[in-house]
Amino acid sequence: MNFATPLFLFFFLLIFGLRWVLPKLNALPEWILKSFLIAGSYFFYMSWNPKFGLLLFGTTILDYWIGKTMDQKEGRARATLLTFSLVLNLGVLAFFKYFIFLMESGNAVLSAFGLNLSLPVWRIVLPVGISFYTFQSLSYTIDVFRREILPEKNFWNYALFLSFFPQLVAGPIVPAKTFLPQLKSWVVWKELPLREGLVLLLMGVWKKVVIADQLSILPDSFYRTPSEFSSAYAWAAVFAYSLQIYCDFSGYTDIALGCALLLGFRLTENFRMPYLASGFSDFWRRWHISLSSWLRNYLYIPLGGNRKTELRTYVNLFLTMLLGGLWHGASWNFVVWGGVHGLFLAMERMGKKFWPDFFSATNGLGILGRFSYRIFVIFCVVLCWVFFRSPNWKTTGIVFEKLLGFSTGADPSLSSLRILIIAFFLFFAATWVGNRDEKDGSFRNFYENLHPLFFGALVGVGLLFAVVFSSESQPFIYFVF
Repeated sequence: MNFATPLFLFFFLLIFGLRWVLPKLNALPEWILKSFLIAGSYFFYMSWNPKFGLLLFGTTILDYWIGKTMDQKEGRARATLLTFSLVLNLGVLAFFKYFIFLMESGNAVLSAFGLNLSLPVWRIVLPVGISFYTFQSLSYTIDVFRREILPEKNFWNYALFLSFFPQLVAGPIVPAKTFLPQLKSWVVWKELPLREGLVLLLMGVWKKVVIADQLSILPDSFYRTPSEFSSAYAWAAVFAYSLQIYCDFSGYTDIALGCALLLGFRLTENFRMPYLASGFSDFWRRWHISLSSWLRNYLYIPLGGNRKTELRTYVNLFLTMLLGGLWHGASWNFVVWGGVHGLFLAMERMGKKFWPDFFSATNGLGILGRFSYRIFVIFCVVLCWVFFRSPNWKTTGIVFEKLLGFSTGADPSLSSLRILIIAFFLFFAATWVGNRDEKDGSFRNFYENLHPLFFGALVGVGLLFAVVFSSESQPFIYFVF
C-alpha cells in the first residue's frame, strides 16, 4: 500500500475517522483505541507481504521483553541482555539484507585466488522497512541499558511505537523517548494541529508526484544504458537525480509527519533544506536527520567520538559514515558512497583545525571563500549521488567517464530539459519560502491566519493541481532500504 495513491488515501481517511470517533464513545477504554491503531498499522504493513508481519511482531516481543528484564538486572547481566538484542536484531537484518552480498563477494574472492568453491547464494526477499524498525527498536534497548529512559511497562504501547504505520517503512527513525511519552496523554480534537498536518501532506504529495516522479525519467533512462548518452545528458541526469532523491524522500517524510500529526502524534524532523548546507557536517545535520542522529548517538559516540586523539576522531568519522553507507544497501557502491562522505567529514574537520580563519573570516574575501566552499560541498554531494544511484560498479565507471569527458550520444530532449528547469524553479522557490519561514515563521503565520474556508479551498486546489501535474506513479526510493 504505497503513499500518494488512492488506496492509501482511503485507508488513511478510515483510520483518521475512527481515530477521532472512538474517543467520543466514552464507554470504550483507551486500550481499544490503541489496539485499533496497532491493527491498522499491521494491516498496512502486511498488505505488502503478510508473513513479514510476524518478523515485526517478533522484534517487538524480543525487545519489549529485553527492556523489561533489563530493568531488574545490574552489571554484566544488563550487558548480556543488550548484547542479545544487538546480536539477534542485527543478525536478522544481516541475513535478509546482506546474505546475497556476502556470498557473492565471497565467491568473487575465492575465484580470484583460483579456488573452485561456490558459496550458496539464495534469493532472499528483503522485508520492507526492516532497516528502519530494527534501528528504532535497538535505540530503545540501548537507551534502557544506558538508563536514559525507563523500560516501557505496557506491551501495546511498545507495539504501537514500533509499528506506527506513517513512519514504519521508511522512517523517520523515531526514538522511544520521543514517541512513548505521547501515549501517556492522548491529543484531543481541539488541540490537533490540523492545518500543519494538511500543509505537510500537501507539500509531500507535490514533492513526490509533481517533482520527483516527473524527474525520474532522466536518471532512469540514463542509468539503464549510460553508454548510449552524451556527456550533456549525463550531467542533466545527475543533477535531476540529486533533486529527485531529495523530493522523493523528503516528500515521503512530509506525508509521514502530516499523517502522524493528523492522528495526534508528532514525529521527529528528518530534513532541513540540506542543499543550503554550509559544509559537509552541516549537510548531515540537515539530510536524513533521524539516521544521522542515530549514527552519532549509537555508533560515533560509542566508538569514542571526538574524545580521543585527533586521528582517532577522523577514523571514527570515516567508520561511522562507511557503516552508514552499508546500512543503505548491500552493494560496494553504498560502501564507497558512505566512505567518501566520511573522508569529506574528516578533511573538513582537519581544515577547521589547521585553517580556522578560512571558516571564520568576516571580510569580503572570507565571505567569498565560504560561498565558494558551499558550492564545492553541494557539487561533491551531487557527484556522490552517482555511487548511490548506480546499480553496479561497472555502470558507475561508465557514468564518471561520461561526466569527466566529452562523450557523444543521445542528448536530453527539450521536454526533459523543460521538466528539469521547472523542477529546479519550484525547488528554489520552495527553498526561499522555507528559509524565510525558518527565520520569522512567515509561511506558518500565513496559513494559520487564513479563514477556514480559504484554507480548505487552497488545500483542495493544491491537491487537484498535484493530480493534474502528476506523472506515472513511481515507488518511493527509500522503500528498498
